[in-house]
Amino acid sequence: MPRVTRTLDPNYPRYATIIHGLARAAELRSTSPALVCENRELNYAQYAQAVAALAAQLAGRGVAGNRIAFLMRNGLETAIGMLAAMAARAQVCPLNPNYTDREMEPLIRDVTPTLIVCEPEFGDRARWLADLIGGAEILMLGLGGIITEDLLAAPAQALPLPEPDDLCAMFFTGGTTGLPKGANHRHRNLMAYCYGTATLWPLPLDSERILNVAPMFHIWGFDYTLTFPIYLRAFMVLMPAYKPVAVLEEIQRRRITTFAGGPAALYMGLRANENFTKTDFSSLRVCMSGGASCPIELIKSWEAVTGCVLLEGWGMSEGAPIHHNPLKGIRKIGSVGIAGADWEAEVVDLETGTQVMQVGERGEIRVRGPQFTRGYHNRPDENAQQFRDGWLYTGDIGYYDEDGYMFLIDRKKEMIIVGGYNVYPREIDELLFKHPAILEAATVGVPDPFTGEAVKIFVVLKAGVRLSADELMAFCKENLAKYKLPKHISFVDTLPRSGVGKIDKRRLKAQHAPQA
Repeated sequence: MPRVTRTLDPNYPRYATIIHGLARAAELRSTSPALVCENRELNYAQYAQAVAALAAQLAGRGVAGNRIAFLMRNGLETAIGMLAAMAARAQVCPLNPNYTDREMEPLIRDVTPTLIVCEPEFGDRARWLADLIGGAEILMLGLGGIITEDLLAAPAQALPLPEPDDLCAMFFTGGTTGLPKGANHRHRNLMAYCYGTATLWPLPLDSERILNVAPMFHIWGFDYTLTFPIYLRAFMVLMPAYKPVAVLEEIQRRRITTFAGGPAALYMGLRANENFTKTDFSSLRVCMSGGASCPIELIKSWEAVTGCVLLEGWGMSEGAPIHHNPLKGIRKIGSVGIAGADWEAEVVDLETGTQVMQVGERGEIRVRGPQFTRGYHNRPDENAQQFRDGWLYTGDIGYYDEDGYMFLIDRKKEMIIVGGYNVYPREIDELLFKHPAILEAATVGVPDPFTGEAVKIFVVLKAGVRLSADELMAFCKENLAKYKLPKHISFVDTLPRSGVGKIDKRRLKAQHAPQA
């Protein structure tokens, strides 16, 4: 198996935790801009001061060693709050505030936080969630609660420094059962992410201007807001939401050098905006893509207009990155690139997961290294299945070429990726089964030119019952986040089955997927 190795440049720092990195940045670049969101800006001294002030409050609540749920959108207070919680030696558990109550309930029961941090807008919901688990304290951050200006006005506090082995974050991903599972991360995992990213994307220290639109409840948005920019002592331009016209304006206005980006759908939206060809991209040096495959045509057209390289990478909630196309050296469009320093990836046979495949042979990808979680919270069965002999089995299928570049071709799981978000068919199937008019249902992913994949449902109605597509969509909207909603609904008389009687979703995809 070819192996391309990269090592971390000795000029890059190593820290025990990212909180140590923030303290160091406040020493070296105290007056340099650190974080801005909607024209509210902090320099590094202020950033560390705000985090320290809130960490002191959290420590007074006894959060060390406990889990804190966050129900917040992107903003200054979200960044400060999560860093403060980690500094106070708590475990941050970001939850998607767009989830419905049905989707949120199993997550909060799994987390069982001692504290729920939320925007005042989500106060009523936070109280409902607290009641579900028998009580949790609630802390409001943002307008109507504690704001950044309050923290800066408080007496100066020393920034507390956690330990590398402290649990610091939990990101939810899907299980083989379709139920969410929390991937535990320690501070040392996050630092390994920084080192690995710096080996493949060696951005300069003290000068980068990074723009991020990904939500911080997702591992990509979390890492590209709270860890890597601080590690680089960069200026982080955070956007509260993805709006193409606003993104293009910020790239030009802030003279952005690195666009953290995300899935292909994000770039398609920017390219389709009327201001795309009018934007000044001359400061931009690198753009990043991940979460779903990026069409070659999109990459080429993006680079032709912007003059900026668009690099694909691959990671997961269990640990990131796994592979990236390197910023320097060989680049292969269509590949997710090579592994970074200090970790390994192998392609193994699908049956036993133990036989390492040869160059060009397809199989399941397994990985191991310091950035990966060692297990899921409260999931012993899935831990036994996905973590074996020190390896994490990803469920993704791919192959290496002769130069050690990885190509992804399929997923062992039935998971659907819609614009970078994971959608689990079983969750939607089980929801559809609850509808009184539905006899059977099956959910599959089908190609989509904008989001990479889209959700399509096949529905068999009970005899003599009527149900329109609009009525079914209204039912779905009540129970599913927007990105999980079906884009295609097909009413059929029967569903194809395999020889043992299982619904054959491969045949559904092959026979019914919309034409490209």
